Amino acid sequence: MTGTITLSTPVGNVSGPVEILNQAPNKTRSVMKLDLSAVGLGQAVIDQRFDGVSGYVLDSVQGNREITGDRLENSKNSSFPNALLNYKETGATVELNGKEKVGEREAYVLIGRPQSGPAIRTYIDAESYLPIKMVIKLNVPQLGREVEQTTEFSDYREVDGVKVPFQMKSTSALQSYVINFTKVEHNIDIDQTLFSKPNK
Repeated sequence: MTGTITLSTPVGNVSGPVEILNQAPNKTRSVMKLDLSAVGLGQAVIDQRFDGVSGYVLDSVQGNREITGDRLENSKNSSFPNALLNYKETGATVELNGKEKVGEREAYVLIGRPQSGPAIRTYIDAESYLPIKMVIKLNVPQLGREVEQTTEFSDYREVDGVKVPFQMKSTSALQSYVINFTKVEHNIDIDQTLFSKPNK
């Protein structure tokens, strides 16, 4: 998936290209390039990788680091293309927790509890049955507390017979961003080293 990410910062919005690679069962990589010249930092490159077992971030601003704690557990529990498709095989449980409004839409609320790591609330549109929101609480050691992260999915379009959200909006106390995708491709060959921590 390729598109543009716009990040809200105290000095205004910054934006740049983003590319996300996913491979079943749970491998993922996202690369974003942000123009931070407004704050005197030039271009920032943030490359997050998860190979199914371990995660690593290459960050030209804050430095490279391992992904640990709740963020690592959440990556392990994520499932491409959707965790609801195989939650039983992973040992997770899912329960229906009534209905709530998401904006103007009625949505079913599903609470997914993996074997380890944080629970995820998924909101399913009551008419289209498409996922329109996910909420997760992640423990952030640097802050010494949990932070709730909300991700909303919209602008669904059909790609190869599959409905795909072309907009993702994520908000938390730490950061908020919007991704607008311009291209989604399925079943392309991906170099497996792209998901792993670089050797050098």
